Amino acid sequence: MARILPAAVPRALRTTAPRGRPAAVPWAASLYVGAVQLGAYATARLPGRRRTELLRTHSTNVDNLRAGRWQTLATSAVFVEEPLPVPYGAALLAALGTAEARWGTWRAAGVFAAGHAGASLLVYGALRRRTREGTPSATTGASPARAAGASPARAAGETGAQAPDTTARAIDVGASYGFNATVGALAATVPHHGARAAATTGLLALGIRPVLRRGRTFTDVGHLAALVIGVALGTGMRVGTGMRAGTEGRTGASPQVRA
Repeated sequence: MARILPAAVPRALRTTAPRGRPAAVPWAASLYVGAVQLGAYATARLPGRRRTELLRTHSTNVDNLRAGRWQTLATSAVFVEEPLPVPYGAALLAALGTAEARWGTWRAAGVFAAGHAGASLLVYGALRRRTREGTPSATTGASPARAAGASPARAAGETGAQAPDTTARAIDVGASYGFNATVGALAATVPHHGARAAATTGLLALGIRPVLRRGRTFTDVGHLAALVIGVALGTGMRVGTGMRAGTEGRTGASPQVRA
């Protein structure tokens, strides 16, 4: 079976798989998206107050990270405010599944985790300076919801009387940071130079546009940060693959495929 599987995988996927490892069926992506969706349906059945507190407990907001609750960097990626809409869920599964098939399960998971945690920490660092005692956040009125289609968390500042710690305690969960990082890395590893440049430029332009608008939210900044992290990781993987290929070409060695 192990020898038959690589032959059934398109060449475009196999050529960018990690050296020495054939591309695999993307089981982890399906498992993750399914678990997130099932968890969202279960969470939606909880009473409103209990549901809000559960999501807030697992959020990568300023209060949690400042208190040393670093586990939220992991748990926030498996909670969403509402069940994923079908188009977004399909796009998430397609991106994560493609990444897993091209790079292998662990490398794809690493890109997702780096984008999610890295963007969360960058947003935390920026917000912590803006949520000091008595200093209202610059993201007044911003929705902290990260998952596409999720309803905005109702902050106290919606009527213009926002408390200083509203953003610090915001519900900030979802898969969108890791999703953006994965898409960015996929764009940066497209084999054709012209298509790669067009894909990365287009994605960065889409990520920058919300940040430049007056009504930007801190999640807009997080999405752009995750996208940049993904592009950087994808570029690193592509350059590393090229260097290994050059070394093998000079030495006459060829990569071995494990059974």
